Amino acid sequence: MSASPVSPSLSAKTLLDLVKFEHTVFALPFAYAGMLLASMQLHGTGWPGFGVLLWVTVAMASARTAAMAANRIIDRAIDARNPRTAGREIPAGKVSVAQGWVLVLVSLVVMAFASWQLNPLCLALMPLAVVFLIGYPYTKRFTWLCHLWLGITDGAAAAGGWVAVTGHFGLGAWLLWLVVIFWMVGLDTIYATMDYAFDLANGIRSIPARFGIPRALKIAAVSHALTFVLLVAVGVAVGASFWYYAAALVMGGILLYEHRIVNPSDLTRANVAFFDANMWLAITMLVGVIADVTWRTLT
Repeated sequence: MSASPVSPSLSAKTLLDLVKFEHTVFALPFAYAGMLLASMQLHGTGWPGFGVLLWVTVAMASARTAAMAANRIIDRAIDARNPRTAGREIPAGKVSVAQGWVLVLVSLVVMAFASWQLNPLCLALMPLAVVFLIGYPYTKRFTWLCHLWLGITDGAAAAGGWVAVTGHFGLGAWLLWLVVIFWMVGLDTIYATMDYAFDLANGIRSIPARFGIPRALKIAAVSHALTFVLLVAVGVAVGASFWYYAAALVMGGILLYEHRIVNPSDLTRANVAFFDANMWLAITMLVGVIADVTWRTLT
């Protein structure tokens, strides 16, 4: 299904809305966390240098922009049929498919340049990253494990922040990756409950569509419990201070709050659980890691 004609006055705001640029706040804090913890391990200081900070930011923002733009293009026919998403930029005719692909290609070029600026491993891993970034929208057509694919993709940001500093993987990188994987599985499962009826009617695979909403929310709760356990494991692996564990406790409280406000009989606050709560969770992670590496650097 093609989009309707697009006005020639395409604005930067429309493109930012297309990719929900504000949701970058979910991935960047974990990328920064990986970067800061790796720098602490490697250099004994949490500051990795302005160059690493800059190129990690550019790489992660461009990767997410490419992924979201491709997602909107590939899912445009599905979005047009779904009342919740029919107003998105491509189905609504605000952005053409061609303009969307230009945004994807430009973002991938920027991502490649940023990876090249970091180190050879970051650049070598980019083709695999692109497969995961672009492949996600296709997974929901074939498997309810699409949430896991998304978690692996977003978790690569945390591991990527680590690799950007060290040039190799370490235990901390793998554990951070797992943290984001299980966090995203739970988060995306809750989000998918909002499209339960539509997904069933249109053959879209998801955990709620496969197992029903009550069991899906239990799966999300287990996934988030594992997230908290893995957060603690990260702290142990990197020798974190009190400040990190204090942040982890707050994050555990936020995860618990998500599951208190969403239940099978009341999904009206699922979007709050998806965006607001998880935005604060990601910010808490970053603040906790900054406090931790600053404390350990000074002491």
